[in-house]
Amino acid sequence: MTPSLTLSESQARLLHLAAQGLLLAPRAKATPARLLAAIARMELLQIDTIHVVARSPYLTLFSRIGAYPALWLDRALARGQVFETWAHEACFAPMADFDLHRDFRAGRMNHWAMRHAARVRSTHRKETDALLAHVAERGAVRSADFERSDGQSGGWWGWKAEKRWLEALFGTGELMVARRDNFQRVYDLSPRVLQAARRHRIECEPQTPEAVKREWITRSIKALGVTPARWIADYFRLGRQITADELAPLLEAGVIFSVRVEGWDKPGYVHADHLPLAQRAAKGALRATHTTLLSPFDPVVWDRARASALFAFDYRIECYTPEPKRRYGYFVLPLLRRGQLVGRLDAKAHRREGRFEVKALFLEDDVTGDEALATDLAAAIRHCADWHGTPQVSLGRSEPRAFAVPLRRALRALDQSD
Repeated sequence: MTPSLTLSESQARLLHLAAQGLLLAPRAKATPARLLAAIARMELLQIDTIHVVARSPYLTLFSRIGAYPALWLDRALARGQVFETWAHEACFAPMADFDLHRDFRAGRMNHWAMRHAARVRSTHRKETDALLAHVAERGAVRSADFERSDGQSGGWWGWKAEKRWLEALFGTGELMVARRDNFQRVYDLSPRVLQAARRHRIECEPQTPEAVKREWITRSIKALGVTPARWIADYFRLGRQITADELAPLLEAGVIFSVRVEGWDKPGYVHADHLPLAQRAAKGALRATHTTLLSPFDPVVWDRARASALFAFDYRIECYTPEPKRRYGYFVLPLLRRGQLVGRLDAKAHRREGRFEVKALFLEDDVTGDEALATDLAAAIRHCADWHGTPQVSLGRSEPRAFAVPLRRALRALDQSD
């Protein structure tokens, strides 16, 4: 029988970070195996193309395993160890889970991308059939292999027809992403991609969307460490809030157990595999040592309500906000420091110049900008800058302004120690 546990809010936060692989600083050198393990631990690695610092999936992995060659993720995709799918949003997921994602396609039709794919496939049946035949005959293709014929520019919302059709066929599962060339998707027939990846796939009998949903609920709870019911559905985008009736069989089977979290008005749920971790958390035995920069699309912050409740961190990605209305900047990175989200960083990596520009650094209102904080943040910034091959760090403004003094001092000390 699972013992009754009570966690403080800070203990729940540390349990969450431990489950996400962000509690402790990496103790070993990054390896391709550790990269794959980090993806499996998160279940999903969200994809985004913005790269003023690093594209989101690469940065999310850096935050967990430290410096590594970005091509490791590219190779994992090309080798069929991971695949691309619509889940939380566009994500990488372990190839071992392909069948689960396939069988949940009908359950994910509430997702905007899936609805759009189905609509395009239905309304452009002739064109998408012809495109499938083209891929079958000539092999994998990129959107760039097709010339525009409409005289329009190729902005984000100005995709050419073939790009829209390729994305629709990807959404319906008829095409998969075989690899990426300079981060451009290369599409091929799904059977061919799966055949090449067969040794990484765990084939299973088809399951109903309801059965897969139970699996996603279980995995969401495990990935989150501890969670009330209201945060579960967002992880795999399962639709409406998960109900007590859906959780009851998992509780009865001992797959999950409930805990009390001080300050929460509802029970928290923990996966059975995390029982030892939860017991350590309840005893105050978890210690956070990791300081790093997070992607705006990191699982820790992609649910804004959860980040606000767990970390008292109100976060919004402002790259979609008109510049005059931005408070912090275009692509602002949350700063994780020893179990707390202490601020945010507006940065840009100037790769040709070898310069990592910190345009602005903002501390949270209740954070004290002392020497210890400056030392930790300077090391995290420098570590990220070195990973980019931009070792020259330039610091712009800081809020509060006085924090710029110890932060510059800490950055100079790192330069002198090299």
